[in-house]
Amino acid sequence: MNFGSFEILALIMIFFILFGADRLPKLAKAMGQSKGEFQKGLQEATSIDPAKTVADLESGGMTEEQRWFKRAKDVGLDPSGMSLDEIKKKVELLENDGEKNTMNSPTSEE
Repeated sequence: MNFGSFEILALIMIFFILFGADRLPKLAKAMGQSKGEFQKGLQEATSIDPAKTVADLESGGMTEEQRWFKRAKDVGLDPSGMSLDEIKKKVELLENDGEKNTMNSPTSEE
């Protein structure tokens, strides 16, 4: 569809009549901001690091903190009220102790 200068002028006149001369600049500004926000969101969505996406999928969608809370509960530790660093230290200690105990336990051989 080809718009000539007369058609464009007619559309502008209709907009002036419908919205008034004072609201047209505000509408144009809002449309420009919307376009900018859309392009910014589009750029963010397309610039995702594939390695991070794979890591997120492999972690089951859990954050690092959630993974540590789960590990703490698995070793019998209540993580409530502790900082992430405290949880990490205690879980690693408990896991290392558990590995040492299984290595030192006698096996039944027949």
